[in-house]
Amino acid sequence: MKLPKYEPSSLATLPPTPDPAEYDISPETREAQADWLAIRSRLKMEYLLQYNHPNRQGLIKDPALTRWTYARSANVYPNFRPTAKTSLLGALVEIGPLFFWYYVFKTDRDKKEKLIQEGKLDLTFNISY
Repeated sequence: MKLPKYEPSSLATLPPTPDPAEYDISPETREAQADWLAIRSRLKMEYLLQYNHPNRQGLIKDPALTRWTYARSANVYPNFRPTAKTSLLGALVEIGPLFFWYYVFKTDRDKKEKLIQEGKLDLTFNISY
């Protein structure tokens, strides 16, 4: 069976050919990747043995998850640098909504007040303003 020749359409062209230099790695890099993969597989095997243990008591301590949680929550300030950008973003996030809702409520109240003064708003059975 012979496949038809592929002709790229004007909307979808062929993807670029992969660069062979990108996939040719040095032996040192391959050895480092193999070592990393061996460590990872040992840790995974240890975790799976603990997870599938029939007489397991309590939670399984995962050191990587503990480090990640610590770095994410308790150790924020050593990695945070106050700059003009972060200060402006903080002010915008905290004070911006206050100004927005003040504008929305004020304009709505002013429009209602104007309609009430002109007598165009029906206040029958209206309990609140």
